[in-house]
Amino acid sequence: MTEFELIQRLIPNLPTNASVIAGAGHDCAIVDIGLADELLLLKTDAVVEGVHFTPETDARRVGHKALGRCLSDFAAMAGTPRHAMVTLGLPTGFDADWIDGLYAGMRHLAEQHGIAIVGGETTRNPERIFMSVNVTGVLPRNRVILRAGAKPGDAIFVTGELGGSILGKHLDFEPRLTEARWLAENFTIHSMMDLSDGIAGDLRHILQSSGVGAELLGRAIPISRAARQKARASLPGNGNLEIEVDTSSPALLAALTDGEDFELLFTVASADAVRLLDAWKQRFSTLKLSCVGKITANPGMRIQDKFGLRPLNVSGYTHFA
Repeated sequence: MTEFELIQRLIPNLPTNASVIAGAGHDCAIVDIGLADELLLLKTDAVVEGVHFTPETDARRVGHKALGRCLSDFAAMAGTPRHAMVTLGLPTGFDADWIDGLYAGMRHLAEQHGIAIVGGETTRNPERIFMSVNVTGVLPRNRVILRAGAKPGDAIFVTGELGGSILGKHLDFEPRLTEARWLAENFTIHSMMDLSDGIAGDLRHILQSSGVGAELLGRAIPISRAARQKARASLPGNGNLEIEVDTSSPALLAALTDGEDFELLFTVASADAVRLLDAWKQRFSTLKLSCVGKITANPGMRIQDKFGLRPLNVSGYTHFA
């Protein structure tokens, strides 16, 4: 059973009430607690030694990642995080200096975004470090963006470059909070999420939630330098070989399937695409924005590459697979 099969098994039996606008299965939960102009956002995420970082990883980078994962999900909803709580599971004989570094990494990122860390829990966890971060924040009532709003004809966009995060970005990424709020304030965003498991997997969540399909343009996928380095390292003796951009290419495959890019994936009406690109270049001149395809009425996911238009049969990262 995969991670997503387990989630779908659990969701139907979760209790809910009238205050829940969006619950399990979304990047953040959205709850109405009676505020005049705002809704409450709730998110929790975990990092585990041996899964999300190694024992040799710099503690500050682990702290940045632990909080940053939640903030990336807030970006997916164009929300504003306010408060965080931390649950920390530690083995016997833990290094207190390492834990100081862990919190220093969280504190630095929290201060950048005006977030207060207001408590949490500590417990013993045999063999490895486990850390769960819970973040609460707010969202304007008139700007709810879910995965389920994609429409046929929409343009599909991604921020930044994709793939090769294992070479460092998975620890040092910047949550796209400012960019997401700017998008929501200036354009009608039909659907949005963050890229934590690779576009080949994450886009499928939007398609399934919206009841639509997609066509990607292989040559438009923004492949990171790290993904190309990773691809070259996997091909013995290729030197400066220019890798073809198709789904048999290790570089494109990495861009499609590598997890933990933490970029934004969103859809807008195609009529807004050119205006969006022009406005983006003026507002965020150092961050790439790429139109990588379109939403279709036909279900499924296809890619246009040197072999023509064909089904995209690869998927992103999943736990338990």
